[in-house]
Amino acid sequence: MDKPMEKRLLDRARDALDHAYGPYSGIRVAAAVLAEDGSIYTGVNVENASYGLTVCAERNAIFNAVGNARQTFTALALVSDSDRINSPCGACRQVMMEFSPEMIVLVDTPAGSFRSTARDLLPAAFSLE
Repeated sequence: MDKPMEKRLLDRARDALDHAYGPYSGIRVAAAVLAEDGSIYTGVNVENASYGLTVCAERNAIFNAVGNARQTFTALALVSDSDRINSPCGACRQVMMEFSPEMIVLVDTPAGSFRSTARDLLPAAFSLE
């Protein structure tokens, strides 16, 4: 993935950040996932007073794409307004592995950034194979 596409993906995630709902953790998170056909789908974290019902931005973005007939992804950009670098949670890592283990994962926060792949984030993912 070239730098202009990385920037576009991160910008789409940043544009969605205003829609995140994080009143309990105080952290807003947004994601943008790049489908193999070049389309981009976004998602935000949506917290709930019943914490178990909270859904992460990464899963919302991927589920949005799947609901629009996309199941193969090249990259996922994750942004937040946190003062810590927050890596995707285990559930999100497992969902990324379900669809595209080699997708690039870009994380960018005010505290810093990193780049990885879904496989590197969850090397021993659960699989039915």
